Amino acid sequence: MQKREIGKSGGATGATTAMPAKRGRPLGSTNNVFVASAVDSAAPSSLLGPSLQVNTSFADQNNKRIVLALQSGLKSELTWALNTLTLLSFKEKDEVRKDATPLAKIPGLLDALLQVIDDWHNIALPRELVKAHRVRTLGVNSKITGFGDEYYAFGINDRGSGSAIGEGQKIAGKVRHSEWWMEEDGLFNLDEEGKAEKQHCAVAASNIIRNFSFMPDNEIIMAQHRHCLEMVFQCIEDYVVDDEELVTNALETIVNFAPLLDLRIFSSSKPSYIKITEKRAVQAIMRMLGSAVRAWHCAAAELLGRLIINPDNEPFLLPFVPQIHKRLVDLMSLPAGDAQAAAVGALYNFSEVNMDCRLKLASERWAIDRLLKVIKTPYPVPEICRKAAMILEGLVSEPQNRALLMSYENAFAEILLSDSRYSDTFARILYELTARPNNKVASARGIWGM
Repeated sequence: MQKREIGKSGGATGATTAMPAKRGRPLGSTNNVFVASAVDSAAPSSLLGPSLQVNTSFADQNNKRIVLALQSGLKSELTWALNTLTLLSFKEKDEVRKDATPLAKIPGLLDALLQVIDDWHNIALPRELVKAHRVRTLGVNSKITGFGDEYYAFGINDRGSGSAIGEGQKIAGKVRHSEWWMEEDGLFNLDEEGKAEKQHCAVAASNIIRNFSFMPDNEIIMAQHRHCLEMVFQCIEDYVVDDEELVTNALETIVNFAPLLDLRIFSSSKPSYIKITEKRAVQAIMRMLGSAVRAWHCAAAELLGRLIINPDNEPFLLPFVPQIHKRLVDLMSLPAGDAQAAAVGALYNFSEVNMDCRLKLASERWAIDRLLKVIKTPYPVPEICRKAAMILEGLVSEPQNRALLMSYENAFAEILLSDSRYSDTFARILYELTARPNNKVASARGIWGM
C-alpha cells in the first residue's frame, strides 16, 4: 500500500516551462527550492523521483523551519514545506532507512499539518454547491448599457473614448484589485483559484500524514493523537465536500493504525477540536462501507475488521452488526478480489467476537453460499479461502445454526473429498453436524429433507 509515484515533481533544473502540478501536490510543486537544499546540486535530474535518497540530517537541521513554514500560511513557504515532507515521508517497498527520522515526533509538525487541512475545511463547500463559471451575456448586443464592467471590457477611459473591442476583450473577465470588495465573496475571502490552491495543499498534507502512518515509530503517536483522529474522521464524514484523494488518504491512514485505535478517545479528557463522538465515527465508516467507490468500501471493510479486534471497541460496533454483515456479504459477490478479501477478513474477526455475531451471520441471506463460492473459486491468496472455511467452522459450533447448515452437507462433503487443503476443516464441520447426540433431528432433516 505504498504511495503512488511522487517523482518528477522537481523537473529539470533551469527548465523554461513549468510542469503541471501532480494530483495530491500543492500548486507550485515543480519548484526546485527543496531540491537545491536537500540534494547535491551536481546530481542529474534523472535522480529526482521516488528513489531519491534524502540526506537524513536534513530533517534534523530544518525541523523548526519546516514547522514554521507550515504555520506561516504563505503559499511559497507551504509549497516548500509540503514538498520537503513528501520526499522525507516517502519510502520504497524495498528501501530500508535504518536512520530514518520519526517525523511525527518532531515537535509541532503533526499539528501544523492538521492545521493545513483544517484551513481547507473552513472554506470548503459541497461539490454540488460550488459556483460554476458561466459567461455573462447581459447587453452583449448593445454598445453600452451601464451595467457591470463593460467600461473596462470596451476599454473606455476617463474621457469617454474607447479603444478597439479586441483589446477590451483581453481585459474582460479580469477584476481590478480596487474592486475586489464588490465581489460577493467579500474582501477577506479567497477567489476560486485561491480555494483550489488551498485544496491542493490540504490533499498534499493528507498524503504526508498517510505516509507517516506507514512508519511503525509513528503509529502509537498518531493513534493517541485526538486531533489527528478527529481530522481523519471529519474527512470521511465530509466525503461529499472533500476531494476524493483526501478521503482516500484519510481512510488509508486510519486503516494503518486501526489495531491500536481505541474509540473511547473521543470521550476522553484530551482536548477536542471537532467534537467527533464514537457513534459519529462508526456512522462515518458505515457510509464508506456502503459507498460504490471500490477503494472506499474495501478500506472501510478492512477498517471494521481491525477495529473489532480491540474489545474496548465492541460496544460501539455491535449495534451496527446486522448492517455490517449484510454489506460484507454483498461485497463477497463482487468480482473484485480485494473486495472479497476485505469482506472475508472482516467477517472472520466479527465471527470470533461472540455467539450473537455467529447467529446473525448464519441467518444472513446468501452468507453461506458466498463463503462456499470463495472457497471453491481458485483464489490467488489461500489465506482468504482458509479464513472462509474457518468462518463456517465457527458457525457450525453454535447448536442453533446446525439445522440451517445441514442443507449444505453435500457441499461440505464435496469440498472435503476434492480439496486436501481444507479437508481437515470440513471434516470437523461434518463431525459437528452429524456426530453429536443432540443432532438426531438435524441428521434426519439433512438426509430425508424433513
